[in-house]
Amino acid sequence: MELLFLLVLVGLMAAVLISGYPVAFALPGSAILSVLIAAICGYILTGNVDYYFAHGGPTEWLSSGVTNLRGIYWEVERDTLIAIPLFVFMGMMLQRSKIAEDLLIAMAQLFGPIPGGLGISVIFVGALLAATTGILGATVVAMGLISLPAMSQNNYSHRLATGSIAASGTLGQIIPPSIVLIILADQLASAVDKAGTARQALYKEVTGNFIMPSAFAVTSTSAGEMFLGALIPGVVLVALYMIYVLIIGIHRPNLAPSVPISCKVDRYFYLRVGLTLLPPLALIFIVLGSIITGVATVNQAGAIGAAGAVVMAGYRLRIKQSNAFYPAILTLVSLGVILTLSSIFEINVKNTKSSSDVLVVIMALIAVGAFLLGLIWSGWRTYNTDNTLTEVMIEATKTTSMVFIILLGAAMLTAAFRAFGGEELVRDLLVGLPGGFWSQFIIVMLIIFILGFFLDFIEIAVVIVPIVAPILLMDPKANVTAVWLGVMIGMNIQTSFLTPPFGFALFYLRGIAPAIFRTVEIYKGVIPFIILQILALATVGSFPLLVNYLPSRNLLISDKAPPPRNPALQYCLEEYVFAQYSQNQSKLRAAIDTAVNLDISELPDDISRTLNRSFASARTVFHILHTIHGKEALVRDKSKTYRPLHTKVRSIQKQIRKLRKKIKSLTLYKENSLFDERRTIQINENIVELRKQLVSTQKLIPHNWKKENEEFVKLQKSAFQARQEYRRIVDRAYTGVSEIIKILDTTNSFRALDQDFKDLVDFIGWKDQVSATSKINALLPLVQRVGGVSDLRYALLKIRKGLNRNVVNWVKLQRAVNEVANKYDMQLSWRQKASINLLPDLINYEELIRGNMGLRQQVRLPREAALNVALCRSEHRDISLYF
Repeated sequence: MELLFLLVLVGLMAAVLISGYPVAFALPGSAILSVLIAAICGYILTGNVDYYFAHGGPTEWLSSGVTNLRGIYWEVERDTLIAIPLFVFMGMMLQRSKIAEDLLIAMAQLFGPIPGGLGISVIFVGALLAATTGILGATVVAMGLISLPAMSQNNYSHRLATGSIAASGTLGQIIPPSIVLIILADQLASAVDKAGTARQALYKEVTGNFIMPSAFAVTSTSAGEMFLGALIPGVVLVALYMIYVLIIGIHRPNLAPSVPISCKVDRYFYLRVGLTLLPPLALIFIVLGSIITGVATVNQAGAIGAAGAVVMAGYRLRIKQSNAFYPAILTLVSLGVILTLSSIFEINVKNTKSSSDVLVVIMALIAVGAFLLGLIWSGWRTYNTDNTLTEVMIEATKTTSMVFIILLGAAMLTAAFRAFGGEELVRDLLVGLPGGFWSQFIIVMLIIFILGFFLDFIEIAVVIVPIVAPILLMDPKANVTAVWLGVMIGMNIQTSFLTPPFGFALFYLRGIAPAIFRTVEIYKGVIPFIILQILALATVGSFPLLVNYLPSRNLLISDKAPPPRNPALQYCLEEYVFAQYSQNQSKLRAAIDTAVNLDISELPDDISRTLNRSFASARTVFHILHTIHGKEALVRDKSKTYRPLHTKVRSIQKQIRKLRKKIKSLTLYKENSLFDERRTIQINENIVELRKQLVSTQKLIPHNWKKENEEFVKLQKSAFQARQEYRRIVDRAYTGVSEIIKILDTTNSFRALDQDFKDLVDFIGWKDQVSATSKINALLPLVQRVGGVSDLRYALLKIRKGLNRNVVNWVKLQRAVNEVANKYDMQLSWRQKASINLLPDLINYEELIRGNMGLRQQVRLPREAALNVALCRSEHRDISLYF
């Protein structure tokens, strides 16, 4: 019966959407009505309001809605949604202030003389607008109103003109900063948690191990990573559009004729083009660059963009006045002063100690005041000129409110969908498809593509993604990253908005296009661009490197990069290091042999043993490498015959789990409900039939499965243990040397303590309790900073303890302090000799092994290693044979 009410939910939603009722209220309304109908039917027919719910009931559904409301508005982890109103305001301000129109005119003058130049200009400006708004309707309407008349006057083909405008208008879905990417990142964050839990449960079920290696965890994403991941695909798509228009202009010049420049081309022409083009480009680069470099979060970048849009609108709205650029100049100069001061001085009001510090703080305050004055001045202009600021604020508020209401409504709808068992139904349908992940993925992408005809991107992102994303991300065979899945969905949504006859971009363009542009021509015009989008989608799907590389690279070279010992990095890190061993094997072997023959007789026994153990470990590295390669070759060879068997058995086991779940569900259903005798008999017959299917399905598992599985798991475990052993060996090989170098590096600091130890001997000899205690208290932190002196520190602590007794045994203390002084003299002696005779050779050796054996012990990865690891992590690695 739950499926009946699931159909009621979907039917209600479809009917309300077709009727034209606002989506923001259609989604929660459908959920509320379907839940009420199910609860009322359950109460009337069975006396239990929860009866027709697969999970919980109306109370649990309401609780879920409250949780979602709190999650959207109060959870700190979801603060990325704050960026939505900021980016919406930024885009609308740039459009209302006619900066977009200036851009098109400037680009048309710049590219007009080349074949298809006006069309290329339209695509370029569309990409810039996409990078500022992310709102499809606003971009298409703005581009249509500005571009269509110009393209028509210059005899452009109606199909090419409308196609290029509609296609460039949809770039806002994929080119960052994009609202759809922000929403997708927010939704995927929850999906990753569910997928990770499901993968952990699968690992536990098939292996019996309770803890899954963190290297097998589902990779999460954020809005900043989504921006980085979408950057290259967006640029590729823009390049494809431009190349297509250029080819049309070259081979069919009558369809895309050149447009001669009407004005004189001189330095003033290029100055005008530069003044028009550079400010919006600079704003986009600052916004994206601040996110990419980690200087600002997505929210902070949105605030930067909004402030920059206000400053740009402030001079554009008064462009004909002589003082038009005054606020912008004041803002830029003050910002330059702030950046200069902050780069030279550490500005902190609490730490002002001198008159120069006070002067710097005063200068910074003046610069900040000037910056705020310029920003307020620009804002006042936008407020007083054509009511621009008020209209932008109203439109931005409307758009943002719509987004958040849809988020809440979709959360209510998703909760109702789950309550009626819809999520399990979708999961069973997708998991049951032949072909594994890629068949599931293609079906999901096709559904999203079709839904794009009817729903806006926000509804698709918040309704479909929470349901299907956990299923796709959980699959260990594909092992895709969340950022790749998000970018693929974003590009798919963009493609569906162009598809006739229901593409939203076509409706927007049809609404503002003159009657001379026929609807059929608009439809035909977008077809080549749809093909280009599908080509780009297939390319990104086939080469995940295009999406994954930049986020991974940015993470590994940033200040917040994970340490090289991070388990998630080990596979790629070792692949890089193994390549280094292969290239430099003879050099490393020679260096190890040289190190083994070093004269370390002057060192104490414990330090000599540490060095010898370190050199011995280094010698075994190449042997363990040979072992690893041999064992992994055995795994690869065995997997050729084992993989088909593994795939077959895991598929059968999925069916077994599904049957057991159905049996358990029916059993609970029967025990917790009151039925007549006939209904009870029917349920029992269903349970018996399912148990028969379970037995017959279990018999499908090949007889050799247990033996083959045990052999393969044994090989896998052996290869894994070899890598674990390698890590222990290289850590030991490097840390022994690095620790001795640190000890010898502090020889000068150790030598500086000579007088302190002599004074301590004198104070004890004079029986000066106060001076001796004071000297030890001053000496202990100095000794602590010197490496390899734990024995001296412990001895000093014992002496201080003896001094603090009520009755001081001066004879015993005198003997103890003499022993400490002798230890100091002996250690100083071998330290000085080793610093001269041994330290330079150890430093050379350490520098040679630092980038290979010692890489795991570094604070962060060197740039070359980070780039190689990022490249390796960008590919999706099949880990299904571990599950």
